[in-house]
Amino acid sequence: MEGLTQERLPEDTPKVIGRHVYGNLKGCRNYDALTNPAVIERVLREAGRAGRMTILDVKSWKIGEGVSAVAIVLESHITIHTWPEYRFATVDVYACGSQSNPLKAFNYIAKALEPEDVVMGSADRSLE
Repeated sequence: MEGLTQERLPEDTPKVIGRHVYGNLKGCRNYDALTNPAVIERVLREAGRAGRMTILDVKSWKIGEGVSAVAIVLESHITIHTWPEYRFATVDVYACGSQSNPLKAFNYIAKALEPEDVVMGSADRSLE
C-alpha cells in the first residue's frame, strides 16, 4: 500500500515483551483464602490491579477442599491453585507488555495468602 509506513523500533527492542513470575507458597496462614473461591477471586482481581493488568474475566472451581482459579487478563493470565490440607498454593503470573508488572501481582498474592515460605522463579518470555 502506497504511503503506508511501519514505525521502526530500535534494533534492541524485543518484538514481544513477556515476563512470567511463578512460585510455591508454603505454610499459608490465610486458611479462609485457601478454601474459599470468592476470596481467591478477589485476590486475583486485586493482584491484577497491583500489577497494572486489565482483568477480562475471573473463574474459580472448588476442588476437594482447595480452589483452582484463573484470571484472564488482557496481557495474559494469573492462576492460583490451593491445597489447604497442606497450607500450600501455587501461583503463576504471566504478562506481556512493558506496562504490566507481574512481580507486583505475585507479591500481592503472596501477601494475601500469608505464607511462611515463598519459592519464586521467573522467566523472560520475550521475542527478540
